[in-house]
Amino acid sequence: MVDADIIFKYFPNFNEKQVEQITKLFDLYQYHNARVNVISRKDMDNFYIHHVLHSLSLLNIADFQHIKSVIDMGTGGGFPGIPLAIALPEIQFHLVDSIGKKIQVVNTIASEIGLTNLRASHSRVENIDEKFDMAVSRAVAPTKDLMNWMKSKWNKKPYLAFLKGGDLSEELNEALEMNPKIRFKSHSIFKHIPEPFFETKKVVMAF
Repeated sequence: MVDADIIFKYFPNFNEKQVEQITKLFDLYQYHNARVNVISRKDMDNFYIHHVLHSLSLLNIADFQHIKSVIDMGTGGGFPGIPLAIALPEIQFHLVDSIGKKIQVVNTIASEIGLTNLRASHSRVENIDEKFDMAVSRAVAPTKDLMNWMKSKWNKKPYLAFLKGGDLSEELNEALEMNPKIRFKSHSIFKHIPEPFFETKKVVMAF
């Protein structure tokens, strides 16, 4: 099993509180996951690489410098939102998912590790009446759908970061046809985090 040290190998500058919060995540998810299946149970041995490190890979690629509010679309068990909220305590995160049981787990874990910059809603993204500086998601839906959900939900201009895998050319072409003014860039996570799991993993930026 891979423990939390893999996180601090690639992100060595977390403070004591952040290290404690990240280290607590495994036991909390193992406990809650036995009751509500928010992560594949066979995947718990790889929890820190497949879920936490994957979420934090956005820090290597997206620019959070002037971001104050982020929506995590289809957060599931809280990814990438919870790890990002730990890493970026000055940013307000709103995690949204249509499955109420998962949102209950997210709220409980956020409370148990003392995250004060995160809230979670049992809702569909398109029903959220709020505006954001940035949107993130992990393997939730095609890019064109994600962008459509975020129509009229921007404080300024669109800025999206999606965790994706595999060949994205057709998917991004479809999104570009619907949004010809948007620029897309696909970035390899493996270049920043050379672990085998990330060989085919990408961050797609849209802005």
